[in-house]
Amino acid sequence: MDARFEQAVRLLLDCRGRVVVTGMGKSGIIGRKIAATLASTGTPAFFLHAAEAVHGDLGVLHESDVIVALSYSGETEVLHLLATIKRLGARLIVITGEPESTLAAAADVALDARVSEEACPLNLVPTASTSAALALGDALAMTLLAAKGFRPEDFATLHPGGRVAKAFMRVEQLMHIDGDVPRVHEDTPMPDVLYEISNKKLGMTTVVRDGILVGIITDGDLRRAMSVTSSLLERTAADVMTKYPVTLKRTTLAGDARQVLEQRKITSVVVVDAEQRVEGVLHLHDLWGSDA
Repeated sequence: MDARFEQAVRLLLDCRGRVVVTGMGKSGIIGRKIAATLASTGTPAFFLHAAEAVHGDLGVLHESDVIVALSYSGETEVLHLLATIKRLGARLIVITGEPESTLAAAADVALDARVSEEACPLNLVPTASTSAALALGDALAMTLLAAKGFRPEDFATLHPGGRVAKAFMRVEQLMHIDGDVPRVHEDTPMPDVLYEISNKKLGMTTVVRDGILVGIITDGDLRRAMSVTSSLLERTAADVMTKYPVTLKRTTLAGDARQVLEQRKITSVVVVDAEQRVEGVLHLHDLWGSDA
């Protein structure tokens, strides 16, 4: 790891405030994305537009913050922030294409993002240079992610509205519990079994003995039983149930639970504790959107 990059990572890891990303123009747009990536991976961060900053928004800065400033030339309006940053004693990381610029000279760490030329045929429009700055910003965010031990569950917590979140939720957060769990006993007559299955609307029921799971009865079990006997309603749950059904623990990830259901070609699974006591039932519908 480059020594300057390593120093920048250390500053960010030691930050006791927020990471404030700032810039102007195209660099500002890249800065917004870097701030968003940092925030979504567990580092409190936001974007501060350099022009807005010098018209009052500098009040958001605190001495415990680390400022990440983007400017390819190092001579833009971002320079107007330097006096306040230095007065507060906040730390400054600069991503620039001019390591000898005024902004770079004022930084605690200056990261070199220079390019030989822009992709623009006129060599004017920021293209290669903004891509280089974005790559450096993403590299910082991913290095911080690894250093902090950021986990998929943490990512899901910060993305509660997305598909990823559901994949990394625990089964216990999605399963049907308490009175919503269909339950019958081994000696329950089949008419009552049918009522329980119909009433709870999960297409199945658990069969328990003193709270311990001993089997399940699904819609499929009922169809198979009806195909071999004409006296189904005269039987009990124990006569029809499937013994030793597939079960999950409440800490199973939703994405893993979905794989189990799909591989076994089943629509519901019982969630049990270490003693096989029924804790809930998870239906395939509860997992829609969990294929991260």
